[in-house]
Amino acid sequence: MVDSEGTRERWREIIFEAETPSGRRFDVVLLVLILLSVLAVVLESVPSVRRNVGEELYILEWVFTGLFTVEYLLRLWTSRQPIRYARSFFGVVDLLSILPSFVGLLLPGGQALMVVRILRVLRVFRVLKMVRHISGATVLMRALYASRAKITVFFLALATVALIAGATMYLVEGEAGGYTSIPVGVYWAVVTITTLGFGDITPTTQLGQLLTSVLALTGYAIIAVPTGIISSEISKIDGDESTLACPSCGVHGHLPDAKYCRRCGAKFG
Repeated sequence: MVDSEGTRERWREIIFEAETPSGRRFDVVLLVLILLSVLAVVLESVPSVRRNVGEELYILEWVFTGLFTVEYLLRLWTSRQPIRYARSFFGVVDLLSILPSFVGLLLPGGQALMVVRILRVLRVFRVLKMVRHISGATVLMRALYASRAKITVFFLALATVALIAGATMYLVEGEAGGYTSIPVGVYWAVVTITTLGFGDITPTTQLGQLLTSVLALTGYAIIAVPTGIISSEISKIDGDESTLACPSCGVHGHLPDAKYCRRCGAKFG
């Protein structure tokens, strides 16, 4: 039993930690496999490549899926609290990276969803920190998480404005102007607020053009709001982090003197 626990702990350090030589090698190999698997999915979508080496790429995709499945099971086995790891951000991403292959057996083309594996390269930030690079992306992720409530309120308010503007344009322009329904009007409002301006649907009446001008100017005024919210949160974050991984949920980004996980509250040590 002791030997089994010791083996489990050694594997946990290799898989979750990044300051040991074995942990570093594991991360580097994992990143290479992730990039190669995403490249295989992208190439398989090209008709000429699929005709020439489609079968080989299909086999390769299943090899990657097998490796990632084994890795996911190892992470569950070595985690002190597997449920917490499975429900964490990286736990969900790890699971989503292997499911598309099995979905593809039932839904043709479902393998294309395997590009979600690219999210797993976020683990590269641990490797970057080992060589004393700034973990800017980790700080950004923490800022996004901290500002999630404000961002949610902002987008709900924006959706409300788009809905009201879309309904108004539907009444102003009507079907004769190309606004055949309120959803079409909402689509126009979103495109206008974000200043994309596709031009596939445009107002023809003076009142509609006035509404478009006001909405476009409003978009310029509010489009920078999320940036300000996130920037404010970034300024509150201490970037001096260690590569310590929570033994329960696997999350990173803890301060060097941290005694508890910032996500699940599990005690270190």
